[in-house]
Amino acid sequence: MRVLLAGATGTLGTALVAQLREAGHDVLGITRSARGAARLVAAGATPVVADLMDGDALLAAVGGLRADAVIHQATAITGMPMFHRNLHATDRLRDQGTAHLLRAARKVGAHRFVTQSFFLGYGYRDHGDEPVTEDRPFAEPGQGRAFDVHMRSMRANEEQVFSTPGIEGVALRYGMFYGPEVSTWTLMDMARKRLLPAVRPAGVVSLIHIGDAASATVAALERGTAGRPYNIADDEPVAFDTYVGALAEVAGAAAPMRLPAWMLRATPYMHALMAGTRIRISSERAKRELGWTPAYPTYREGLPTCRRP
Repeated sequence: MRVLLAGATGTLGTALVAQLREAGHDVLGITRSARGAARLVAAGATPVVADLMDGDALLAAVGGLRADAVIHQATAITGMPMFHRNLHATDRLRDQGTAHLLRAARKVGAHRFVTQSFFLGYGYRDHGDEPVTEDRPFAEPGQGRAFDVHMRSMRANEEQVFSTPGIEGVALRYGMFYGPEVSTWTLMDMARKRLLPAVRPAGVVSLIHIGDAASATVAALERGTAGRPYNIADDEPVAFDTYVGALAEVAGAAAPMRLPAWMLRATPYMHALMAGTRIRISSERAKRELGWTPAYPTYREGLPTCRRP
């Protein structure tokens, strides 16, 4: 297929360009800069220079191009967000950016659309010990004013992709990303400086290695069922304090400081992520329907790949 990829020079997008090319697909990569365009050319992709948030400019940039499918992987997250405001630009990319990209899909003649969603759309709360499947309610309002901003954007993203006439929409609800990339390296650097604490009581998160997220995306492009969401995570949810300790170990750092969770209340988003949320998502649907399995079934296999080259 010929694929128009938004977020092509981001963390996941970079891995995805390589895996799409390896699978035999042609890639048109959207980037905002000449530097990004040069990176895409070097990776064997065709650059499309445009800002996803400028709908008219995006339509002009894709004028005359043809594609079979569109993949939305654009975010504005460059590290672990500490405050709700750190997510607002990504919220807009999920809402307005998706609308602009759907218009671009129609212009280039694409009928298939795979979008990036997020496992925390199930809610920043304790979900208990049972695996969370795609049948659970997603992006419900009423979680608190600041959280509802993120919920609205995740809901708008998926609803637009599933309901647009002529579009075969698939949503991938990824776990928390890690891998040999800048955000993970930043956390490891923080661990070396003992700036990344292990808090207790700790939340539980579901992780996904960047390479596995990319392979799941290729599988969804080729085999995903229109109108369906898929959870994409590894096989072992992990307590956040355990994960922080594992990051420190791989970084060659001393054991992290242990702090009571209440000390994070000054940063409500971090408190919700590291202490208040306990979620174990199930990826069985993706394994069954997409024929996908993670190459790194747990963070123990995946974290050694994260050491800086």
